[in-house]
Amino acid sequence: MNPRLAEATSPYLRAHAGNPVAWFPWGEEAFAEARRRDVPVMVSIGYSTCHWCHVMARESFEDDRTAAELDAGFVSIKVDREEHPEVDAAYMAAAAAFAQSLGWPLTVFATPEGRPFYAGTYFPPEPRAGMPSFRQVLAAVREAWTERRDQIDATADAVADALADVRAAAPAGDVELPTADELAAAAVALAAREDPRHGGFGDPAAPAPKFPVATALRFLQSILVRDRAPEASAVADRALEAMASSELRDRVEGGFFRYATRPDWTVPHYERMLTDNAQLLDVAMDAAPARQDVARGVAGFLTEVLQQPGGGFGAAQDSESWIAGVRSEGGYYLRDATARELLEAPAVDGKVVTGWNGLAIGALARAGARLGEPSWIEAARWAADAVLEVNIDAEGRLVRASLDEVPSRARATLADHGQLASGLLALAAATGEVAYAVTARALVDACAAAAEDDGGAAVVPGGGDPLLSRQGIGAPDTASDADEPSGAASLAEAAAALWILGAGDDYRVLAGRLVGTHIRAALSQPLAYGGLLRVATTLAAAPRQVVVVSADPDAPMAGRARGIRADAVVVVSPEQAAAWADAGFGLFADKAMRDGRPTAYDCRDFACRLPVTDPAQLDA
Repeated sequence: MNPRLAEATSPYLRAHAGNPVAWFPWGEEAFAEARRRDVPVMVSIGYSTCHWCHVMARESFEDDRTAAELDAGFVSIKVDREEHPEVDAAYMAAAAAFAQSLGWPLTVFATPEGRPFYAGTYFPPEPRAGMPSFRQVLAAVREAWTERRDQIDATADAVADALADVRAAAPAGDVELPTADELAAAAVALAAREDPRHGGFGDPAAPAPKFPVATALRFLQSILVRDRAPEASAVADRALEAMASSELRDRVEGGFFRYATRPDWTVPHYERMLTDNAQLLDVAMDAAPARQDVARGVAGFLTEVLQQPGGGFGAAQDSESWIAGVRSEGGYYLRDATARELLEAPAVDGKVVTGWNGLAIGALARAGARLGEPSWIEAARWAADAVLEVNIDAEGRLVRASLDEVPSRARATLADHGQLASGLLALAAATGEVAYAVTARALVDACAAAAEDDGGAAVVPGGGDPLLSRQGIGAPDTASDADEPSGAASLAEAAAALWILGAGDDYRVLAGRLVGTHIRAALSQPLAYGGLLRVATTLAAAPRQVVVVSADPDAPMAGRARGIRADAVVVVSPEQAAAWADAGFGLFADKAMRDGRPTAYDCRDFACRLPVTDPAQLDA
């Protein structure tokens, strides 16, 4: 058993601790050993619920002969991409120089200085369909290292220089934010990419995998797009309907699988991810009409399957499980409820990722408030408290993740800060407790201060991965979304929410700067920038804010308010309203009950109508 991996805070690394390969985790120790031996580094990047990562592990990394070749000629590093997203992004960008089709497992060969010189993804144990075997790749790399070192160094330098050029390319400076009409036009352009036959986005005849692209769906469901381009919003509703009625949705335990391998949403890749399901919970709630059945299924999956004993939500549930002594991909999910009870469930990656928990906290808080499900709000509160207690280092900064309540050494990303802050603000609105909003504000302030120190760019407090920085191999700066909102979009969303809750106009300015830096690319490529465009919609129109002050949080006025389409709906007690105002959230200043009755304040851009005590007047 390899102690370097057995003690890791990643289930993915722990799963490889028994391999005959002498793995190192990501860190300086591995590169120092490569320099001492003067051998190249082989970096293998994956994650615990990745099917093809499992396959390559069984075929190659558990094979004694392959392990011996790796140990003799390389220093091997195993990286969990979910724990180290910056490392994954940097090496994925480098790998694009060598392969057109990329994914995981990602296999990168680098110099002892960390500079990539060759890369690929999955390599089979034997040559197959024009693809070399993994051992052939190892032999070729080792031969090039000893016989053509100058060529390797030249390639590594060229790749590093190309990445540096991309990072140095200045993003757009102060750009005027898009108008409501421009955002509606972007929504219409995105909607034009709808698969007219099966719903979602893509060519109905294309064989490519089909993903939910929840960030794009949430942009189409924004209040501005609903009002100005309802036909575009209908595309999101049809996509949800198609996915909910397809094999992509687990009808027994709720939740959605990662993607479908066919355009009609059939033959799913069966892993169930926290990121997808947290966002699709919001999509289900924002559908017209809301799909409460889908929302309840997703919430059940989050709280009953992914939530860990310590309170945080695990990263994903595996696609594979043991059935009759054999590893089966998807076999568990193809059974009905009765048959599943007799089987061992697929493993859950219990790694508590900071930002992803923020997505789930926010979605459960919003859905719980609207549907009157206090247990969902409590699940969100439990997760928030766990993350704020455990996912913090000795210096008080966020870390990327934890496992079994042990924090990782990997630093939190910009997306972690923004996503957690947004989730905490939604929880504060659902519970009325300003302490969560104050913590969210501190997270955003830390990022804003770091940005000022770095010339205005969005950066992580304390900097990114220190080893990548020393090696000069960093990820390109991008605000495009993958399976979650980008760092820039996440931080902009949190800043905009703080502004809407009355924390001050500086937060609107910060959100505008983050959006404006990348808005040209977003308007031209809306499918890739749904997170950023959704934030832009909140800045393009006067926000609507509804505050209800009530001693009874379940009063009819509170229930009526929670059903309103608004940028912020907050139900607070008189004492909580005063606490929000005292904490610097101006929206709550002078908000009190009138005549001892629950009182609603309906505001547009911080200008409120006369307070009402009759729920019917709130509708009017």
